[in-house]
Amino acid sequence: MYRINRKTKLYQDMYSMWIEAPEIAKTVQPGQFIILMTREEGERVPLTVADYDRDRGLIHIVFQVVGKTTDELACFKEGDYLYSFTGPLGRKSEIEYFGTTVVVGGGTGIACIHPIARNLKAVGNKVIAIIGARSKELVIMEKELRLVSDELIVTTDDGSYGRKGFVTEALKEKLDSDTAIKKVWTIGPPIMMKVTTELTKSYPVDTIVSLNTIMVDGTGMCGSCRVSIGGETKFVCTDGPEFDGQLVDWDEFMHRIYRYKEEENKSWQSFKEKKGCRCKEN
Repeated sequence: MYRINRKTKLYQDMYSMWIEAPEIAKTVQPGQFIILMTREEGERVPLTVADYDRDRGLIHIVFQVVGKTTDELACFKEGDYLYSFTGPLGRKSEIEYFGTTVVVGGGTGIACIHPIARNLKAVGNKVIAIIGARSKELVIMEKELRLVSDELIVTTDDGSYGRKGFVTEALKEKLDSDTAIKKVWTIGPPIMMKVTTELTKSYPVDTIVSLNTIMVDGTGMCGSCRVSIGGETKFVCTDGPEFDGQLVDWDEFMHRIYRYKEEENKSWQSFKEKKGCRCKEN
């Protein structure tokens, strides 16, 4: 059983949790993920690790309520226990000295780029972080990213904070003005990652994406996370979750990621009807 050490509501449907999982905290690396279950009969949910504290044995996760299980998870309180919390899973980010790097995050992907940025900085890279959200209140982990980046650019769709526009616009400006950039990580909504990789095709940079949202089992058993990478079939959970974004068949990925949407919505609706309104925050 894995105890929730700390819980924070970041905004209406996004939460931060620190989970007591000392064995995972000993070995986890940036880019890897965990699989959690709220209860024995529950769904397996993959979440990329947002941070870790090896000394205290804690793992940081950030999630958004998008269905039945995340809705249920949002109702858990500090001191409650998760039924299962498995990891670290997947391949770690390839962190080494590149020179100048850029990490781009949107939504919960902002949390996922944090440990990558920190470790890139630790080995001597110049790190430029670009994060985006629809509006000011949806910007998360700004303080944490400022501490591990040489430069942080915040964009909002409505211009309520930072610069108005999308992360791709800020990235294009950087790529046009700084020829020293060698590698880009982009993690966030699938459409954001797709558009970012379309942009970087015109530049001599490697672009890495994380495809964890397509996973179900998370251990290579179910085969649900099959993706085409450079014409070859790969499993996101065991071969990834990070891949060269230029090699991803984005049309196939976008189609597959929504294949259970109808069933997921029915399950969520049934959960809400049985439980009534969302739990009250304490």
